[in-house]
Amino acid sequence: MSERRGGEGGAGVLPEAAVRVAGWCVVVLLVTGVAWVTVWLCVLFKAAVIPVLLALLGTALLTPLHRRLLAMRVQRSLAAGLTCAAVLVVVGGATYIVVVALVDSGDQIVASAKQAAQDVAGFFGAAGTTLDDLASNARGLFGQFGGTAASGVISGLSVVAQGAAMAVLAVLLVFFFVRDGDRVAVSLRTMAPGPVGEMTEAIGRRAYRAVEGFMRGTTLIALIDGVLTTVGLLILGVPGAAGLGALVFIGAYLPYLGAFVSGVLAVLVALADRGFAIALWTLLVIFLVQMLEANVLQPVIQSRTVQMHPAVVLVAITAGATVGGIIGVLLAVPATAAAFGIVAELRERYAGGGGATAAPAGPPGEPAP
Repeated sequence: MSERRGGEGGAGVLPEAAVRVAGWCVVVLLVTGVAWVTVWLCVLFKAAVIPVLLALLGTALLTPLHRRLLAMRVQRSLAAGLTCAAVLVVVGGATYIVVVALVDSGDQIVASAKQAAQDVAGFFGAAGTTLDDLASNARGLFGQFGGTAASGVISGLSVVAQGAAMAVLAVLLVFFFVRDGDRVAVSLRTMAPGPVGEMTEAIGRRAYRAVEGFMRGTTLIALIDGVLTTVGLLILGVPGAAGLGALVFIGAYLPYLGAFVSGVLAVLVALADRGFAIALWTLLVIFLVQMLEANVLQPVIQSRTVQMHPAVVLVAITAGATVGGIIGVLLAVPATAAAFGIVAELRERYAGGGGATAAPAGPPGEPAP
């Protein structure tokens, strides 16, 4: 009898727990290898991948407008064209306002930055240090710790031309994604046979809905931040308040980094034109707006879509900056939101073996690029 039990239960050399751990290690290694190869291929073909990813973000943001136009019986291609035109007008107008405001205050900002640098250097006992010295040191630090992000800022005309080409390609892809999003959803089902195709479509829809909700929530939060910042700067009499508010709106799509850059510029403009006291009040306005965003707007608005812990956001931003610089920072958080959506879909399908009773993926006509 003991020999039979040994033959049945001791057929393996390792205990059952060790076999399970080894199995999970193999799964983790396979997933890590696939992820690494995917990231490597994305970096290798970044000239094509970046416009596609940016177009997906734009499509997720513009899909509600396209649906509304379709509900008004606008022809599909015309609705997609009007949607793309609307985003071009909004983005172009915001960029123009920011550029005009910064150009008008550029000399004052530079003068204030030089004076501030001299004051800080004198306070720390380096009275001979100039802004140029600090800039040189900063470039050296960027070269050590943030060369990928810094290279995108200080590169030459070729990079600018490449960026313009990718922007044009992204706009064209937005048009096709918005117009033919439902066909993409059907294609996801036909990529794999049987239940696998259905699951692929459901995962694609869930990931797309997560990105769509994140982009919609981020845009609403950015709009509120921009309006509140503009009102505060107008009350303080800071020049270029509209441009600085538009910069806050644009910077909200770069978590933490965008808020820091826009806040620093607002304080510098206030310091240059209104003096130290108004600069402090400007800093207080920026701080209060960011506190409102972190403690009220983010929990209330983003909780309805995909709510991520700030630590997860920071890790995603760091990884994105390491891989893709500024573009990586822009894409990291939406990609993480999509991953959260995929995990949620898989958990709903397979928790308790309820794959057959999973929640429906969404309306059949819902676009899911």
